[in-house]
Amino acid sequence: EVQLVESGGGMVQPGGSLRLSCAASGFTFSGYDMSWVRHPQAPGKGPEWVSAINTGGDSLYYADSVKGRFTISRDNAKNTVVLQMNSLKPEDTAVYYCNVRYFHESYWGQGTQVTVSS
Repeated sequence: EVQLVESGGGMVQPGGSLRLSCAASGFTFSGYDMSWVRHPQAPGKGPEWVSAINTGGDSLYYADSVKGRFTISRDNAKNTVVLQMNSLKPEDTAVYYCNVRYFHESYWGQGTQVTVSS
């Protein structure tokens, strides 16, 4: 059974940092690209893809809104993908989800709340 468990969210002031982790199990982690997606809670805002990383960790992709501030990485030995978030802004406030597409199905964790507020 595919399981993704996110952690590391919290409340920070603008300009602060958080490090999100996603622990994966139930599949061969090193064989799959991984992504982070966020769901803002502001009215009228839909889910937003944030970042992705390939199996080897050498191809990294970012939404324009986070480029230069967020860094994605993975540890295939620990079945973990990390999103380091720096220079956080209030508009980064959202529930952040780890995602993997496994055998044509998309799997998500339970999410971790990130709130950026003064």
